[in-house]
Amino acid sequence: MTATALQPLSATTRETLARVGAATIANALLKRGLRNTMLLGLQPLSPDQPALVGQAFTVRIIPAREDLDSMALYARDDSLHRRAIEECPAGAVLVLAPGGDTRASVMGDMMALRLLVRGVAGAITDGGFRDTPGIRSTGLPCFQRQASGPATPIHLHPVDFNQPVGLAGVAVYPGDVIVGDGEGVVCIPRHLADEVAAEAADVTAYEAFAAAHIRRGRSIFGLFPATPESRIEYDRWVAAGRPPIA
Repeated sequence: MTATALQPLSATTRETLARVGAATIANALLKRGLRNTMLLGLQPLSPDQPALVGQAFTVRIIPAREDLDSMALYARDDSLHRRAIEECPAGAVLVLAPGGDTRASVMGDMMALRLLVRGVAGAITDGGFRDTPGIRSTGLPCFQRQASGPATPIHLHPVDFNQPVGLAGVAVYPGDVIVGDGEGVVCIPRHLADEVAAEAADVTAYEAFAAAHIRRGRSIFGLFPATPESRIEYDRWVAAGRPPIA
């Protein structure tokens, strides 16, 4: 139940994933046979928060039991909930997986602030956070199903770290790459992250080319989705230095 070493993302891959969009990434994964990668139903805590990119540090959470869970036990230093905040690696995404249970919160503003100070990239849950105005004020990118005010021990009990979990119906393995933005949250198997980032960047650049033509009245037929002919046209445009499209 301790943090494991994660094969780090390169700065190039991280920066690329932050700008290409979760939906574009999901399409690239679909081409590779992965259909269930979008964590549907998760919403950004703040509409203007930056894109979230990082590798998953998972926390599996089960329903609480009265003889094991109390605020007194929760406050102990061996509390797995509090340990998760201190052990999630810098640059990672804290994945809090209560199985969709929103009856109690999985994190509040003090924990979010500690994650921010420690350099954690952000947090996601298919449950809910409490103290959401305070979490927003930290600037830590977070995604949740819905806000939840009750204290964690009332209904939830963290049981282990860095094990595969189900979140919003998607399998998330430790080290998978989480990308969240205004379109939603997507989970990328780590071994595919670099190639998916490169392909998504290419798709995004081509779509900018196609959009410029569409704004000037061109039909989407033969343009979008890309055809072999339109790709040749695009490659020539890139080779010419991406001049304004008349």
